Amino acid sequence: MERSLMKGNEALAEAAIRAGCKCFFGYPITPQTELSAYMAKRMEKSGGVFLQAESEIAAINMVLGAASTGVRAMTSSSSPGVSLKAEGISYMAGSDLPGVIINVQRGGPGLGSIQPAQSDYYQATHAMGHGDFHILVYAPCSVQEMVDVVGLAFDKADQYRIPAMILADGLLGQMMEPVTFPEPRTELPDKSDWAACGHKGQRKHHIINSLYLNAPELEEKVRARFERYAIIEENETDAELYYCDDAKIVVTAYGASARVAKSAVTAARRKGIQAGLFRPKTLWPFPKKELCQATQHADHILDVEMSMGQMIDDVRLATECRIPVAFFGRTGGVIPTPAEVLAEIEKLAGGTE
Repeated sequence: MERSLMKGNEALAEAAIRAGCKCFFGYPITPQTELSAYMAKRMEKSGGVFLQAESEIAAINMVLGAASTGVRAMTSSSSPGVSLKAEGISYMAGSDLPGVIINVQRGGPGLGSIQPAQSDYYQATHAMGHGDFHILVYAPCSVQEMVDVVGLAFDKADQYRIPAMILADGLLGQMMEPVTFPEPRTELPDKSDWAACGHKGQRKHHIINSLYLNAPELEEKVRARFERYAIIEENETDAELYYCDDAKIVVTAYGASARVAKSAVTAARRKGIQAGLFRPKTLWPFPKKELCQATQHADHILDVEMSMGQMIDDVRLATECRIPVAFFGRTGGVIPTPAEVLAEIEKLAGGTE
């Protein structure tokens, strides 16, 4: 297949169109605006609908409405914009609706900066709105992987009737890399058994709803949803293990930070340090089994993030706190360097004071 040199944001948009996305609703915000701009140019030509909403809140509720009819719908934003979408995402989860949300993260809190960051991990994996629910969260680390994960996010959102988020960042969104796109999807899952897509007098109405005034009824809905989440946790985790077979020091990192960490691990191996990298590709569900496999010979874990340390709690829980976890992070839009991460690895290996 032909390869193209594309910016990450534009590649995400093209991949979504090829995955069968028919409705995109968004609102411009740096550093993801190129994604919306690309959709504005391409969606109508591909038989879809693009609409720049009056706000992030309007955009996510438009996604909810489109998804309720059974079409593939998507929105994208950056950190403060995703905060505004949180209520709508909770409504989608409560209505058992699929859909894809892309977060090209920037520094925070507040308006923060327009530089790359990873400080939305807690929000995406543990606090995306009110109520008892989860969303799928994917963490690509290259432009090609962002392309590949878009179709997967749509497919799994449809399969489990759950919102899915692609947690990128300003570095991945703005960088250009060669990518190969899949062929456009022509066949999509049949949603006629639940979608509000017209009954033609041949079946009962389908009701899309998240409001249950009877407390036991809502409890039963939530319990049934968590039974589905348990299936997802068992079957849908994914991670990359790099030099982990004999690793005494395992570096945990995701997304853009994992690119930096992999370079540091490679440099450490050249110095004779038994270092490895564990990179979760799914942040929820968190790949606990894979991390336990990666750390079976480890004496130390070093968690590397572009934040003040948000994934570190999941790393500790997954390993049942049996291995000490150190942390190195840069925040506010500052990107860690391979040399900085290597220095932390050397400290754990006893190479420096």
